[in-house]
Order: sequence, then structure tokens, then C-alpha cells
Amino acid sequence: METNLWVVDKDVDKKKGYPQLAEAARLLANNEVVAFPTETVYGLGGNAKSDEAVKRIFEAKGRPNDNPLIVHVASMEQLNEITTEISELAKTLIKKFWPGPLTLILEKKEGALPNSVTAGLRTVGVRMPDHPVALEVIRMSGVPIAAPSANTSGKPSPTTAKHVSDDLNGRIAGIVDGGSTGVGVESTVLDCTVPVPVILRPGGVTKEELEAVIGPIKEDASLKNQAVTPKSPGMKYTHYAPDAPLILIDGKQGFFQQIIEQYQAVGKKVAVMVPEEHKHDYQADYLVCSGSLANLHSIAAKLYDTLRTFNDLDVDIILAEVYPEAGIGHAIMNRLLKAAGHQLIKEE
Repeated sequence: METNLWVVDKDVDKKKGYPQLAEAARLLANNEVVAFPTETVYGLGGNAKSDEAVKRIFEAKGRPNDNPLIVHVASMEQLNEITTEISELAKTLIKKFWPGPLTLILEKKEGALPNSVTAGLRTVGVRMPDHPVALEVIRMSGVPIAAPSANTSGKPSPTTAKHVSDDLNGRIAGIVDGGSTGVGVESTVLDCTVPVPVILRPGGVTKEELEAVIGPIKEDASLKNQAVTPKSPGMKYTHYAPDAPLILIDGKQGFFQQIIEQYQAVGKKVAVMVPEEHKHDYQADYLVCSGSLANLHSIAAKLYDTLRTFNDLDVDIILAEVYPEAGIGHAIMNRLLKAAGHQLIKEE
């Protein structure tokens, strides 16, 4: 399959028409699969009302089909097409955080979506992306769009069109290149179908921000306990992993350096992932800076790009510092633990 590439300005000027977006939207309406940028990561979009399109998403990604997909909408009308009555709490969240990196789990409307979208569940995850290109593509297609991250299943999510092309060129109908994404990690997923809302996946909207609007919320048990099966899209299987094994190190710089030297002593080439503040603290074969501790959002924004950087290095093992889990740091650590297969060495 030939994969089309359309380069557009991030800020869509509707007066220009953008025939590239019209072509992408036409393909989506015809049940083809197209990647496009959102404010979080690039999404791999398909017509959420078409079982054929949804199956193409799973095939392109190599994603297990028991993993539900998040549906992206461009209007409240599209939301109402696929969900039943929306609670006052959900309406409050929509008013505050949409468009934005917040996915709400809502009751789906009977017969509105094929079971392949929701993995047979009675609920559906929905969000409205805060990206002009994404919104325009969805609007022009005329249908809600199911869209997981546009990467090969298990690999770091894509934050540039090049990342998408590296994984999926020749496997999808097209890629809309709208530049780098902003948030860098996926949306927060919040279950609104239970008496006390539950975070199923931490992401671009923090727990603190949510609680400031709606009061106390819970976190899914699987976020703290590996033995519990996750309920959220994109969290059931190993994700975000670079090619070389990744291990997280929780300890002081001296302890971290000892671990580096232990691997080097047995002939391993070691790469380390550290914040700017600590880039002079370690001696390793490779050092990759992740951003600044003073601005955890900068680390989130380039997290997946950083993980993909290691794939271009001749490295046997990757060691990474842990990060504070306040605010967006919770999402950063969630992704790093998933990428590491929960391998963590802690200083006693």
C-alpha cells in the first residue's frame, strides 16, 4: 500500500481550503486508515462507525483486538450520536477540559458503534482533541473517529509524522503531518460511569486538576498493582518500549553510577536517560537528556521521542532515573514503568 503524506500548517486556516485535509477526510469517510496529529500524540484514525475501518486499525498496529479504542469527536453532536444521557459531572468536565487531553468513559448508545471499537463493553471512551488539524479532519470526515496512537503496538507512541512513518509506512492510507505534538503523552482516561470517578490512565490532565473541579476521585488499582488487569485503552499490554531493555533506577547518583559500571563490567554498552540537571553526574557509553526537572511538562513533551532516540544507538541496556510523581510526573512514570516492563532497581 502506498502511504500518502500531506504536510499542513498546525494552525488550520479554513479560508485556504486545505485540499490535503479534504483528501484525508475523504479516505476516513471511505473506511481507510489515516494518521493525524493531536495535542497529545499522533492518532491512527478510522471511521468509528465502521467495523471494516476498525479492523484496519488493529491490523496496521498489530494491536490485540480485545483492547478498546478511544473515539475522537469534533462536536457535541458527534458525542451525542454515540453516547446515552451525559451526567452533570461529565458535562462539568467537558465544559472545563474539552477540547483537551481528557478521555471520558461514558455509556455508549445501543447500536451506535461496532463491538470492535469497545471490545464488547457497554461503555466507550470519548474525547475532543485540542488540535486544529485533528478537529478539522474529524469535522470534514463527517464521522466520529476511533484513534489509538499511530505506532506499531508496544513501541513508543509517535509525536512526529516521522515517527508514524517509521512504524507504519506502507501499512496505512495516509499521514497528515502537522508538526510535533505538544503534550507528548496520551490523554487522561477517567471513568464517569461509577459513583466516584476513577482514573484508568494518567495523562495530559492531572489528578490535581480534575479534583480541583469535581472533588475527590480514585485511581484504578492496576496503576499501583501489576496483578490487576487494567481497564483503560492502551494500558493492558506492554507499551512504549524502546528496542533495548529499559530499567529504572531509584537512588542517589553514586548508586546509579555503580549500576552503570556493573553492566559495563560484563561488556554491556550502557545508555542513560537523565534530566538536564544531572547530565554531568554520570559516566556511560551514551547519555540522553530528557528535559528539565524544573519543568516536568518538558519531559512529558519529549518522552517518546527520547525513548525512540535509543533505537538509533548501539546500546545493550538503557538506565533511566525516576521522576517525581506529582502532577504530570504521574503520567511520565506510568509510561516509563510500562516501557521498562516494571523493571526497577531501588537503592536500599
